[in-house]
Amino acid sequence: MSCICQDEGRSEMSQTSDTMELREEDIRKHYDAATAMVQGFDHTPRIGAAKDAPVAEKSSGIGTRRRFRTTTPGLVTWSTARSEGVQLLARIEGAGTDNLGGDGLTSPTQATVLHGLRRAVAIALAVAEQYGMRTGLADLKRANLEGSLAAGKRTEFSELLTAEALVTMYVFANATAFLMSSHAGEDTVEIGEVEEVLTDNATLALHGVLWELDQDIGLFADTEPKLVATVLAYAEALMAKAAARATTAGRLEPFVAASWKVEEDGLTIRGFTPARAAKSTTLTISFKKPNEVVGNHIAKYQSMKLAKMVMAYDFERKLNPFAELGGFIFTFMGDGAPGTGKTTLIQMMAGLISEYCQVAGYPFRYQNLSTDNIDSYQGKSGQNAKAFINNVIDPSVIGFGTIDDIDQLAGKRGDRQSSAGQLEITAVLMESFAGANTVVRGNCTFGMFSNYPENVDDALRQRAGARFLVDGPQTRDDYIDILYLLMGKNHDIPVGDHEVFSAQEIKKAVAASFEGHSKPHEPGLMNVFDRVSATIGELDTIAKIGTYLKGIQEADPRFTGRAIKNITDAVKVRAMDFELPDEWMERPDLFMAKDYDTKLAMIEDLRKPITVEMVIQEINRFADSEFRYADKSDEVAIDGLVRDFERSEEANRRYLESKG
Repeated sequence: MSCICQDEGRSEMSQTSDTMELREEDIRKHYDAATAMVQGFDHTPRIGAAKDAPVAEKSSGIGTRRRFRTTTPGLVTWSTARSEGVQLLARIEGAGTDNLGGDGLTSPTQATVLHGLRRAVAIALAVAEQYGMRTGLADLKRANLEGSLAAGKRTEFSELLTAEALVTMYVFANATAFLMSSHAGEDTVEIGEVEEVLTDNATLALHGVLWELDQDIGLFADTEPKLVATVLAYAEALMAKAAARATTAGRLEPFVAASWKVEEDGLTIRGFTPARAAKSTTLTISFKKPNEVVGNHIAKYQSMKLAKMVMAYDFERKLNPFAELGGFIFTFMGDGAPGTGKTTLIQMMAGLISEYCQVAGYPFRYQNLSTDNIDSYQGKSGQNAKAFINNVIDPSVIGFGTIDDIDQLAGKRGDRQSSAGQLEITAVLMESFAGANTVVRGNCTFGMFSNYPENVDDALRQRAGARFLVDGPQTRDDYIDILYLLMGKNHDIPVGDHEVFSAQEIKKAVAASFEGHSKPHEPGLMNVFDRVSATIGELDTIAKIGTYLKGIQEADPRFTGRAIKNITDAVKVRAMDFELPDEWMERPDLFMAKDYDTKLAMIEDLRKPITVEMVIQEINRFADSEFRYADKSDEVAIDGLVRDFERSEEANRRYLESKG
C-alpha cells in the first residue's frame, strides 16, 4: 500500500499552567516600530564586515577592503565605518535582481518573508517589554530618561540592558525560524557565523541583526527558495549565538523561568529553547501490513508493540506512561543479512504509527538519517545529525527516526577508514541516545539497522536498548508464505496442502521464539552458560544470575554495566508483554484521549510479573547478539590480515624471482 499523508496536528497540545499568554494587542502595538525597521533605518556596523560580493582587485597589491583603521594614538578604537542604509523591504522585493521578482510585483514568497520578519520583530519587542516589567528595567529606563538614575543603579541598569538585548535577539530568531519553517524547501544555505551581535540595548540589537540579515540576503538569496533558506539559516545561527552569549550573562533568570504562548501562531517561547512547528512531514512511503512481513517474529512483534506504546504519549504531561513504568524502547538495533526484511520492517512500523496518528489526530514525523547527511564541510555532518535528532524528539509530535545502514553512516572510532564526517555523526548519536542530557519522554523511538553491525562502534551499538534479529523466513511454512505473497494474484497455481499465513500467527510464533532463547545460540556464550550452570546449578536466583553475567563479562570485556541496563530494560518490556487492544487504537476516546493518570492506571492493570525465565531469555538474546558481533568483527579482521600476509609473501616471491 502506498500512502501520502500529512497531518497538520497541533503545535502545542495544551498550555501548561506556568505559561502566560502573550496577548495579540501587546504584539500588534509594536507593529509600527517593526514596520519601520523592515522598511529602512541607518546602521553603522561595529563588528561585522559588509558581505557584498567580492570585487576584483584593480591591480596587484591593491586590496578591496572598505574600512580604514587609524593608527593615530587615541583614535585606534574609533570605527571609521560609515553608516549604511538598511532597507529589508527593498532587498527582499529584489530591486534590480531578476531572480527575486523583476516583474515589479511582490511575489507570495517575498510577502510571506516580509510579514514573517515584521511579526517576529513585534513578538521580540513584546517579550522584551514583558521582561522589562518583570525585572524593573522599565522603571530604570524612565529614571534614566529623566536624568534621575541613581549612581548605584547604573551597573544593574547596564546588566539588564544587556540581558534585554539577548532576549530580544533570541526571541526574534526563534519566532522567525518558527514562522518560516513551513515554507522551507530543499535548498540550503551556508551563511557562516553571525557577527553583528550587539548588546547595548534591544533596539540596537535588532538593528544589528537586521543589518546582517540584509547583507546575507543580498549575498545568498538569488532565488526565492534560497530567500527562505537564507532567512532560516540566519535565524538558526543567531539563536545559537545568542544562547551561547547568554551562558555568561546575568539577570536572565526571569526570562528563562517563564514561558509565553502566542495563540494565533501556536508559538510557545520557553527561555533559550527553540520552538518547533509541530507539523507532520509529508510522508511518501510504501507501507506494509504485519501479515506481509514473513518470519522475523520477535522483531515484528516488538515493532507492533512499540508502535502502540508510543501512542500512549500524553501531550499535556509530555510523558509516556510506558517511559515512567520502565517498558519503553527508546533505541533499538535491527541486524541481519541482506534481503532478510529490514526495510520491510521499517515500512510496517512507520505505516502502523502513521495510521494510529491519523485516527488520534496527532502530528507524526518520520525521518531517516542517510549517507546524504555526511558532508565534507567541517562540523556540518554533526549539525545534520543533531537536526535529525531534534526533529524526531520534538515533544509536540509523535516521532520515528531510522538510521539505515548505520555501519556506513557512523564511523568506528580508531578505524582509519572512518571519515571526519562519520565520526561527527557517531559522537552526536552517542550523546543523544544515552548522554548526560538525554531525556526519554516516550513520544518517539529510533531504529538503527545494519547488515554488518560488527562494523558499528561498540559504544554506539551498546546504546541500542533492544535488539531485533532480522533473520527473515526460516521454516518451510515461511518460504511458502513469502512465495505466495510475492507471486501476487495474476496466476492460477494452486496453493496445495498449506494454510496461508497460519505460521505467521504472531503470538504462537513469538512464544516459540522466546523459548528458543532459554539456552544460548552462539558457541562462545554456550560455553559460558554450560560452565556456570555446571558449577552453581540452575540459574534461579539473582545471585546465580549475577554470577552468569560475570562469567559473560570475563569472556567478553565489552559486556559492561550498560549491557546490564539494556537487559533489565528489555525485561521490563517483557513485563509489558501484552497487546494494547486494537480498539484502543481505533477509537481515541477509549485510551489515547484520556488523561495521563487514567492511561497510567490502565497500563498498570495489564502489566505482568517478571519471571526468572524472562530474565534468562533476555540475557541470552542480548549476549548472543554481542558474541555474534564480536565473532564476526574478529573474523573480518583476521581475514584482512591473512590477505595482507599472503600479498606480502607473493610480492616477496616475485621480487626474488626477478633478482635471480
